[in-house]
Amino acid sequence: MLIPHPILGLRDAREFTYLGDAQLIDRPDPSTPDAEPAFCDYVYLRDNPAGAHRELWFHEHGDRSCLVVTRNTVTHEVLGAELARDIALVRKSSGL
Repeated sequence: MLIPHPILGLRDAREFTYLGDAQLIDRPDPSTPDAEPAFCDYVYLRDNPAGAHRELWFHEHGDRSCLVVTRNTVTHEVLGAELARDIALVRKSSGL
């Protein structure tokens, strides 16, 4: 499987480590009153969809960047990839 790295171009998936659902970027705020149940959900609850899904991949044997890869879990077709850092910065600046 080839992953289209936004900076380095197509890379073999063996250069990466799969980290799980891309929702891991949305870490709960520990200062809120409902922090404990929110963290419980964050740590233990995961979707297992069939079809297009956003996943976190770490470029361990490369530039050590984290990517959000959109992949079809049925066909394993990679639909795109973005730097996780860019997604997190956009969410932070927009207050999401």
